[in-house]
Amino acid sequence: MAATLPSLEPLFKRSAKRTWDVFASEVDAGLKDEEDSARLRVAVKMRDEYEHYRELPAALMSQQGPVGPSRPKDARKMITAGPVDATTSKAIAAIDKTPQQKPSTFASQSKLSQALTLHKTTRTIKPTYHPPWKLMRVISGHLGWVRSAAVEPGNQWFATGAGDRVIKIWDMASGELKLSLTGHISTVRGLAVSSRHPYLFSCGEDKMVKCWDLEANKVIRHYHGHLSGVYALSLHPTLDVLVTSGRDASARVWDMRTKAQIHVLAGHTATVADVKCQDSDPQVITGSMDSTIRLWDLAAGKTMVTLTHHKKSVRSLAIHPTEYSFASGSAGGNNVKKWKCPEGAFVFNFSGHNAIINTLSVNSEGVFFSGGDNGTCTFWDWNSGTPFQTLDDIPQPGSLEAEAGVFCSTFDQTGTRLITGCADKTIKIYAEQSA
Repeated sequence: MAATLPSLEPLFKRSAKRTWDVFASEVDAGLKDEEDSARLRVAVKMRDEYEHYRELPAALMSQQGPVGPSRPKDARKMITAGPVDATTSKAIAAIDKTPQQKPSTFASQSKLSQALTLHKTTRTIKPTYHPPWKLMRVISGHLGWVRSAAVEPGNQWFATGAGDRVIKIWDMASGELKLSLTGHISTVRGLAVSSRHPYLFSCGEDKMVKCWDLEANKVIRHYHGHLSGVYALSLHPTLDVLVTSGRDASARVWDMRTKAQIHVLAGHTATVADVKCQDSDPQVITGSMDSTIRLWDLAAGKTMVTLTHHKKSVRSLAIHPTEYSFASGSAGGNNVKKWKCPEGAFVFNFSGHNAIINTLSVNSEGVFFSGGDNGTCTFWDWNSGTPFQTLDDIPQPGSLEAEAGVFCSTFDQTGTRLITGCADKTIKIYAEQSA
């Protein structure tokens, strides 16, 4: 058998112990640094690191001003506690220097006043002339509040949804009832007609979102997912996407064809009362009872901007068809506001319609309509924010005075007729008066 070598570990341990005994008899002695050595080390380090930076180059020195705070120039009288010798007072006088007066950025006083007046000047936009609007037709047929309206892209007919749970299709020219669609089991709160397919979409307080085939006049798809009533609905202009919002404080993005829920746009803390879509960012805009408006990144399903200017619940939104701007309406003072896309910059308030704003609509001519919960209607010039006409919703005979109220509105495709849904269960059509 081969002889095995002894383990080296005990030798290492013994050697380490001996070394410790020799060199660590005074533990603190080796740790203390000599003062001269420390001073020398710091001096060497300072010289090595800062030698070239002690003095600025001549070119930079000429640009430097005096260092330190400026002092008064003239000798000032000092309050002293007792007799002071002459050398001290001379030294104090030498130190005491007045600050040098810096020239103003404005060459003269007149330049400054000109700048201030320019700053104060408000740029007023001259309002565009719009012909007055007149009530042209009152259509009765619903048995409940008319809560939603939508015009089809061909401008031949329009649809309304009401508290009687029925969707009615009306002829645009004659105002005659063409069709009634039943299927909802609660108030129909949102309608939209697709410009890309022969489909009508509806949503209601029964949590249902339905897709109706207008060729067969029946429901072909349901979109399940909302946890409470669905209050608004909007179709994306270029994608096969549907966005709904409601009382569960969320907006939901659906694939129109597969019925799949693409996104839940979460973030609002109260009912999302209105939702609008457009083809460029922000592609989805929501207004909520938590008094905020959110602009959404549709691809990511996340909030881009939250607008908190409103003091009370935001009930309605309107996107301008051509201008890349939108408006929002709520209750309280300064309750209608205009915003600029894409960043959601505040433009101005439409001041003067003191009511709870239930609905907003705008046409391509720049006529902007706001309908109030108390039946007041205001027509505005979109560009300047000037109201050019105010009307009152007159309840149909047999109604209570309290039934004056406008819940929904939409312009037809030409922008010359305005369809409103009212609290007296009627649909009122206003027309632009030709000269």
